[in-house]
Amino acid sequence: MKKILFAAIVLTALTCGFSGASAADYPNRPVKIVVPFPAGGPTDIVARPYAEALGESLHNPVIIENRGGAGGSIGATEVAKSTADGYTLLLGTVGTQAINEALYPKLAYDPAKDFRPVAILAAAPVALVAHPSVPANTVAELATLAKKRELRFGSAGNGTPGHLTGELFKSASGIALTHVPYKGSAPALQDLIGGHIELMFDPLQSVLAHIRAGKLKVIAISSAIPSPLLPQTPTFGASGVNVETTAWWGLFAPVATPDSIVARLAKEADSARKSAAVKQLENIGLVLQGTQTPEQQTKFLQDERAKWGKAVRDSGARVD
Repeated sequence: MKKILFAAIVLTALTCGFSGASAADYPNRPVKIVVPFPAGGPTDIVARPYAEALGESLHNPVIIENRGGAGGSIGATEVAKSTADGYTLLLGTVGTQAINEALYPKLAYDPAKDFRPVAILAAAPVALVAHPSVPANTVAELATLAKKRELRFGSAGNGTPGHLTGELFKSASGIALTHVPYKGSAPALQDLIGGHIELMFDPLQSVLAHIRAGKLKVIAISSAIPSPLLPQTPTFGASGVNVETTAWWGLFAPVATPDSIVARLAKEADSARKSAAVKQLENIGLVLQGTQTPEQQTKFLQDERAKWGKAVRDSGARVD
């Protein structure tokens, strides 16, 4: 019995020692950031320059793995169930961390209990864009057109900020629109540019280049004030639609990830925000977020879950 007890004590000591060493020399192998949406979409656009900058700051490769599907829930679930050692992280969104728990009756992860925030990285308004052939340039003209013909709006998928903003827009404006969900922004944009659907709601950074190229036209944006990149584009509020939404992105770790690793990642994410690669995101409509304490991040996430939960209930949106 004494030998067994002694062995258990030694094993515990060794385990603790290895855990401490693991945190001390973190990272010593590639770090993976799971992007829970396909490549080329708004979340991917945020993730890649941050991964590049983090890799330089950590002196270690940081790789992106795209795991799209179910409004980001598939990728989020994968990270929630992964080993909490700092080597598998989530590029979480307002959808995965604040919307999905209200939208999906059965969610395989709990955004509050299964994750801890590392850093809130960036935010952007949602833009309502149309194919150039659509004979409407304002919300008022869109309302008139919708009385004459069916108008379809695409989104990156059920439960994404674009989808829910579209539902809130429909409810507040009384304009009849038919939702067409896609598996990510890229295929939705492809169909919109090809004229297969008429409209789309999506974060500004994924559509701005197409607006500038004349492939799409922007009707309004969801922020409280106009974007400095599109100063002539009215907000929903200025167009008579009482809706204001903001998409945002953050870095999250499994909840049991050691404090020392989360603190290191938060420090490096703050450094990454100042890098040239990340600063370029401001040129496509993103607002980079400042440093927040863990308490501030927790409060922010609690408020976002409450706000979007109410928005889901008020809009009647639901995904079975």
